[in-house]
Amino acid sequence: MSDVRHVLVLPDRDAAEEAAEALGERFGLDEEPQLVRDALAGEDDAEDAQWLLVLRDEGERLDPAGLDEFAREWDGWREEP
Repeated sequence: MSDVRHVLVLPDRDAAEEAAEALGERFGLDEEPQLVRDALAGEDDAEDAQWLLVLRDEGERLDPAGLDEFAREWDGWREEP
């Protein structure tokens, strides 16, 4: 198995938490995505942070285009590896 990961970038914590819950329902994930705060360079204010959802996809069964569409629904995007 490969160590494939997808990273969804979301604008705030609320969106990230809601998206994490919805991801499991929509894509049938085996494990919950990891939620990570990504402060913008030089900023320490939570208002200036993006939130990342990191998804392991060892079986490479998640469709990148589907994840792109999902992230856009939350005003976010999927980072290319």
